[in-house]
Amino acid sequence: MNARLPHPSPALDPAALQTHVNAAWSGSIVPELLRYIEVPAKSPMFDPEWASHGLLDRVLQSAADWVAAQQVPGLTLEVIRLNDAHGQPRTPVLFFEVPACAGQDGTPAPASGQTVLMYGHLDKQPEFTGWRSDLGPWTPKIANGQLSGRGGADDGYAVYASIASLKALKAQGVAHPRIVGLIETCEESGSGDLLPYVDALRTRLGDVGLVICLDSGAGNYDQLWLTTSLRGMASGVLKVEILTEGIHSGDASGLVPSSFRIMRQVLDRLEDSATGRLLPASFHCEVPAERVEQARATAAILGDELFKRFPWAHHDCGGSTVFALPTTTDPVEALLNRTWRPTLSVTGADGFPTLQNAGNVLRPYTAFKLSLRLPPLVDAPQAVQQLKALLEDNAPYQARVTFEGEGAASGWNAPATAPWFEQALQHASQAHFGAGCGTIGQGGTIPLMNMLSQGFPKAQMMVCGVLGPKSNAHGPNEFLHLEYAQRLTATVAQVIARMP
Repeated sequence: MNARLPHPSPALDPAALQTHVNAAWSGSIVPELLRYIEVPAKSPMFDPEWASHGLLDRVLQSAADWVAAQQVPGLTLEVIRLNDAHGQPRTPVLFFEVPACAGQDGTPAPASGQTVLMYGHLDKQPEFTGWRSDLGPWTPKIANGQLSGRGGADDGYAVYASIASLKALKAQGVAHPRIVGLIETCEESGSGDLLPYVDALRTRLGDVGLVICLDSGAGNYDQLWLTTSLRGMASGVLKVEILTEGIHSGDASGLVPSSFRIMRQVLDRLEDSATGRLLPASFHCEVPAERVEQARATAAILGDELFKRFPWAHHDCGGSTVFALPTTTDPVEALLNRTWRPTLSVTGADGFPTLQNAGNVLRPYTAFKLSLRLPPLVDAPQAVQQLKALLEDNAPYQARVTFEGEGAASGWNAPATAPWFEQALQHASQAHFGAGCGTIGQGGTIPLMNMLSQGFPKAQMMVCGVLGPKSNAHGPNEFLHLEYAQRLTATVAQVIARMP
């Protein structure tokens, strides 16, 4: 008997694709994101009682219910929950699967083809301070085409955009490869629970040929931006103890060394405070020539917008407004500084009373939370060990100096771009933005990408996102640029349709 031949798949219509996606966003996705933002589903690092609070489960189940309601042909999904070695619950994940389709009538494609893996997360950073009076982390608001609130752009929208892109392809009857989705709830805590899920799902993931990660940034809102590298991160708490209790500063200062001064001396081992350069050579790596050339091309597109995008402090000086300055105004150096060079940030402090309650007391200790961004090719766990030895050894005044690491995630450098992938990116960006695809490294960390590159070394990596100028993930006034998100959703669908 002759095999049944599939109907030929129609050519993709980009305009119809964008129209379908726009309708999904306005009619279904935006209302869902408004509800999502209202839930303070903070990542486990910021909510140790996450399991009993149930907020991560709540947003994940809401996403699962929405996905099921979309009735994407052939899609199956499940919420998966694992326990750790001690029987404690790991943060849950959402897994979905859509079989490959070869023809307009939904004819299944051969099972031997490669798989597309779509990734996002639903856990959130904490509130932070400094939100505008008309905005708040858990009070979503739409104004001027922007949806404000914690987590919408970073990156609660990802699962909804992923499903909308698949549904738009199905609406046109376009052939597509097998697609799986993995949405986690631990990313903002370093994805510590993710690898056990990847191991448990490895056979179901299949032969991944393309990874689509919607958790990254954009250089502007005028074109598609492909992330080519991600920095790693090492974080922890550095604590300096000199006394067992506070002492009257008039009685003790000059004899008892300040814990803050000792902290400064210890940090001087790590960072040149005049330039911000990290001193240990092992925390640096050589920047690949290809990335330098890409930085030059991106600098030509973005220019001084690379540093003008930030909310610089300013003051009046003789009738003129003076703004704080960046470390460099050279666009190429600015790109390399934030993507391929290590930097130190102090993101929290303890041992300090509030200004209102700060009496004349020499404090017994100073503690800083350190966030060390590492170049993409530096091993993060090894850097944590070196950091601990550097900071703790031979403490000034024999003070008790401790560094307790809280997280380590190595960075990522994208593999070489396959010709089909490069063409698909450029065509899709032109179709939905009217401009070619740009490339940019990101200073943030997505631990999954390094895991996936190791597990699927031949896969192409479409790492992109909506975090463009002033979107301010992790800080106050985070927003999602709605038009850009719609265009990105359609772009993702078009790239999937062009996968061999």
